[in-house]
Amino acid sequence: MKMKLVSFVILCAFLLVPTLASAEVTNSNIGYGLTPGRLWATMDAVVGLIIAIIAGLSLARSAGRFGTGSGRRGAILAIVVGLIVIAYAGVHVTIYPSGPGTGDGRLGAIFAIVLGLTSMILAGITLRRSRRRAD
Repeated sequence: MKMKLVSFVILCAFLLVPTLASAEVTNSNIGYGLTPGRLWATMDAVVGLIIAIIAGLSLARSAGRFGTGSGRRGAILAIVVGLIVIAYAGVHVTIYPSGPGTGDGRLGAIFAIVLGLTSMILAGITLRRSRRRAD
């Protein structure tokens, strides 16, 4: 499970970095560097990635593969923070309606929404397992 999680993190990093780099190169009318929209989307994506890792670890804990306990705390944290990430990224997508490659960070916000949903799904599986174990 740890290798799958590490592989997922590496894959996400390899998908996010070229997206941001190509957005700078393809559109010459935008400023180089980190625009406020990109910074906001990148922070959302980083928080989403961290919470997806926490959700994955709580799922591994609920399966008895990692540590002891049911993983309920991590799952509850993942659901709450996942909702916050989705809300902030959703606000970002509505405030910056321009397309990808304009420097607004729209793709990063969409990536953060996907990570927030992933963490919530993993947390839901964890809570279902822990509820089944408690009964």
